[in-house]
Amino acid sequence: MTRRKLIRNAASLSLAALAAPRLPQALAMQVGGGRLKQSVSLWTYQKWFDLDALCKEAVRIGLKGIDLVTPDQYATVKKYGLVPSMTSGTAPNTIPVGLNRLENHDAVLESLKRDITLAAAAGVPNVIIFSGNRKGMPDGEGLRNCLTGLNRIKAYAEEKKVVVNLELLNSKVNHKDYMADHTAWGVDLMKQVNSPQIKLLYDIYHMQIMEGDLIRNIKEAYPFTGHYHTGGNPGRNEIDESQEVNWHAVAKAIADLGYQGFIAHEFIPVQTPPIKSLERAFEICTV
Repeated sequence: MTRRKLIRNAASLSLAALAAPRLPQALAMQVGGGRLKQSVSLWTYQKWFDLDALCKEAVRIGLKGIDLVTPDQYATVKKYGLVPSMTSGTAPNTIPVGLNRLENHDAVLESLKRDITLAAAAGVPNVIIFSGNRKGMPDGEGLRNCLTGLNRIKAYAEEKKVVVNLELLNSKVNHKDYMADHTAWGVDLMKQVNSPQIKLLYDIYHMQIMEGDLIRNIKEAYPFTGHYHTGGNPGRNEIDESQEVNWHAVAKAIADLGYQGFIAHEFIPVQTPPIKSLERAFEICTV
């Protein structure tokens, strides 16, 4: 073949490439892979799907995990090649009853240790913990008590290589009186705990309600963050154009930090059919 023919053929191929339709973003993710591992919180879709059905949909869409599952659900999730990306807390390890009160420590840490043990045995990366509600307690006192509790469990988490994630939640709309309701409080606690296995669960929906300035705060908290949750504000519904956060920009900022963990969708769909909302969320956070 002459050089002239090679140039002509190359030009034809370039024009064909330009004319070819682009793959939908979700399909492109499945074909080429993206930078973020996405999962979905089980409780947000339980109204429409049992765990098996949700796992099948997650695989079809391209998700990598199911979030907030109990140890007895690990096997079902793993059967589909998915990761149980976060263990749901078990009583008394609950949102209002956390580590900010010393009298809660023995019972809450016993429950947490059991969760760590079962997660480690199953190769599950994350378990959850909470600060608890204020009930008039100053934030500084609550932080010191949380530090005491996390210091009691961190060696065991390090031994088992399971990340304990303390969740940041809003105290304005959904969880009145919850103590760990600002990024700065959580980061201060994590700095003092100083363990690679004790991190923040940075719930983006909740922190948008409390303080906004998401990308700056996410970057500052990144060294102390082990997991992310999504959810559209206002309403905790779809993370699409119906609400106020530019989720694609947020997802890109997280990916640009080099994050290797999971970002879990924790919104309550209102669109019909609801699975379309999860497909759209997956596309938006594909970066």
